[in-house]
Amino acid sequence: MANMKTLKFKLYQHKRNRYLKRSINAAGMIYNHCIALHKRYYRIWGKHLNCAKLQSHIAKLRKRNQFWQSVGSQGDVRLVLPAIAV
Repeated sequence: MANMKTLKFKLYQHKRNRYLKRSINAAGMIYNHCIALHKRYYRIWGKHLNCAKLQSHIAKLRKRNQFWQSVGSQGDVRLVLPAIAV
């Protein structure tokens, strides 16, 4: 099992932090979605979800969801890989 690191941070209310806060929230939503998909796939099929399938699925969802586009495409890859290791 991989070691997971958790970061706790406090963003003070300032207009310069708006973009940073949005991208952190979007990254959290993408990560939680990946974990939920992985659990659901294993529960239904009894197999682990393929990394390439999950990445292509997240890429499709990013095209439809404007909020998820605040995280770059390389950020998606970095979010998907730890979600699979759970």
